[in-house]
Amino acid sequence: MLSDETLLDSYHMAIELQLDVDFIALLLEEIHKRRLHTDVSAVLH
Repeated sequence: MLSDETLLDSYHMAIELQLDVDFIALLLEEIHKRRLHTDVSAVLH
């Protein structure tokens, strides 16, 4: 299991690298499950 910090870092890096939208959605789903806060406006342009 990823730490919260690693999960958030992975999410931001996935956006930066423009990885698959489904992968980013999985990360975002886990972020929401953990009730973490991040900028989600950048995810789907």
